[in-house]
Amino acid sequence: MKRAKGILASLRLADSSFPLTRTSTVARSLHSKVTQHTRLLPCMLQNEGCKYDFFNITHHHKFYFSSKPNSIVEVVTTKEWSQELKRELEKSLSTKLTYETVCYVLKQLEKHPYKALDFFNWVCVKNGFKPSLPVYNLMLRILGCEETMKEFWDFVYKMSRDGSYIDKETYWTLIVDFKQAKLTRDTVTLNETYMEMRISLDAIVKGVVDVVLGSDWNDDVKKKLGKMNVQLSENVLLEIFTALRGQPFKALFFFRWVEEHMGYTHNAVTYNAILKILDKQNSIKEFWDVVKELKSTGHDIDSDTYIKLSRTFQRRMMLTDAVELYELMMDGPYKPSVLHCGSLLRAISLADTPDLDLAFRVFNNYEATGHTFIKSVYDGIHRSLTSVARFDEAEKFLDNMRNAGFEPDNITYSNIVFGFCKAGRMEEVCKMLGEREAQGYVLDFRTWALLIQRHCLAGEIDQALKFFAEMLEKNFDADPNLLDVLVNGLCSKGRVDGAYSLVLETVKKVNMRPLLDTYKNLIQNLLGERKLKEALKLLRQMKIHEFPPFEEPFYDYISKFGMVDDAIDYFTALRIRKHPTNSTYSRAIESFCKEGRQSEARDLLRKCPPHIRRDAGILRLIS
Repeated sequence: MKRAKGILASLRLADSSFPLTRTSTVARSLHSKVTQHTRLLPCMLQNEGCKYDFFNITHHHKFYFSSKPNSIVEVVTTKEWSQELKRELEKSLSTKLTYETVCYVLKQLEKHPYKALDFFNWVCVKNGFKPSLPVYNLMLRILGCEETMKEFWDFVYKMSRDGSYIDKETYWTLIVDFKQAKLTRDTVTLNETYMEMRISLDAIVKGVVDVVLGSDWNDDVKKKLGKMNVQLSENVLLEIFTALRGQPFKALFFFRWVEEHMGYTHNAVTYNAILKILDKQNSIKEFWDVVKELKSTGHDIDSDTYIKLSRTFQRRMMLTDAVELYELMMDGPYKPSVLHCGSLLRAISLADTPDLDLAFRVFNNYEATGHTFIKSVYDGIHRSLTSVARFDEAEKFLDNMRNAGFEPDNITYSNIVFGFCKAGRMEEVCKMLGEREAQGYVLDFRTWALLIQRHCLAGEIDQALKFFAEMLEKNFDADPNLLDVLVNGLCSKGRVDGAYSLVLETVKKVNMRPLLDTYKNLIQNLLGERKLKEALKLLRQMKIHEFPPFEEPFYDYISKFGMVDDAIDYFTALRIRKHPTNSTYSRAIESFCKEGRQSEARDLLRKCPPHIRRDAGILRLIS
């Protein structure tokens, strides 16, 4: 709280227009007992072709769907590993488990590393399953935690003995995890082991990749590949596909060539691998063609691949493809969990204009599996209504939510605030926050940010500053993008002193590193008001934050309005860790000359270091 008060005090001193007391009731309305919900599931309402009436949800009982993969997961997770459990598994399985099924079970056991290892050992020994590279690496990621380090290294040895290796994606995942857990010795050993495993493999892959990337795909490339006599095993193919990730069409050409000219029969592993290469906007048609082909050959998208593809589609806002992929998986045996449903719905809701039809399709699939309607689902439905400004319907929906036993909470009201802010209805925001003061509801960071941005856009800078200070009081991290918005807002109102004080105090009190653009904008505004001393202080701060020096406006200002001592102060400000370059001295002297101030140029040269006074180029400028 002290850091926020310090910023407020500084602003009051710098600009008398900032109110001395907080009159808003908002400052007292929000406590630090916020519970941030991580999944906001959007909703559909009964309109524009939607077929589900969310205002008449009366069924809250739980259904269970039954399938072989899920049955295995249920048996393994609900019982201790024992001879009895193994006999039960053996009786229930009439055939060997497929690659996709093993992936699915292991993904469900990610939080249970010992059970995952027991299952892996059993399926390999008793069920005759031969693990592929993705399965090996999935197991490594599961075992890569402090409690199972011994099992992890035993497993690495087993992989190496079986001729497998750590793939790049798993390596980087494990390196990050090990460093965060401060497993220093294991990090070093992992790095050495990874390098040793890949020496011969990388040489093979590099040769093929160089040929494929060397020119456009043509008959000459095919001939060169045919003459290489490379043993194209499954593992080698996976590495080649990964190396060609930046060129999805060439990867697909190679995928086809291996099958057509080398007689290689693609399986679930290689099909899933090429899908992860084709997950881009420009190759999405080819992606769906391969998906169709994969299904026609009796294979499925494995659970690990699905999660990676879905995250990629969501990150790239390819939401239609993400929904179609979700529907495909929900129609198959390896159904995504409720968590993945929530993640997809949240991505849809975060779009500038949420596509209600897409959200309906996801929710419809969620409901069809018989999942219980939980609080996060109701939150998502409410969030969708408010995000598209359907406030009357959102208010009615709260009654439905209460009838299900879920009272509105801070998430509910954050949804309303967010919707009002998005719609530009700021008066309703302040009124509602005041009404909720007694309940102690707390906003999430995203809503705070929107409150500040919308008030700045509306020219209500003082209100935005209040919200910024209150956000800091709630122990949210100060965001440099929000600071930039506030600085721009203050400068647009001619309150450059206030912007200057805000930046300095925020750096001092909350240890923030402002954006480079924030520094540049504020320096230019300060020089525009003939405040060289303050601009130089920001320049020194830029150097401390390791930004490149922002020199241009200083040359122009000093040469027109400054004196020789001002130029010396400028050189001093640049001398945080090393002396200014020769060109810095040269440009300052040249700027005086261009303004016809030869006398100041000569005086400045006399005060420069000896090596500058002897510089032939600078002497020519003076003469």
